[in-house]
Amino acid sequence: MLSGRAIENIENSVLDELVVTNTIPLSAAAQACGRIRQLDIAPVVAEAVRRISNEESISAMFR
Repeated sequence: MLSGRAIENIENSVLDELVVTNTIPLSAAAQACGRIRQLDIAPVVAEAVRRISNEESISAMFR
């Protein structure tokens, strides 16, 4: 996802922060970048699986 000069470009940009999820592992360089924040989406996925398994709506999760 963040290949080539992506980290360098992020560090030299006006971005305060780039938020990504943990669905794709970050490289060591991306992990070391102070402008990249990685969010854990495991709780959201787990809740979606639980709702589907119990035949409940997942649309309520996005309100």
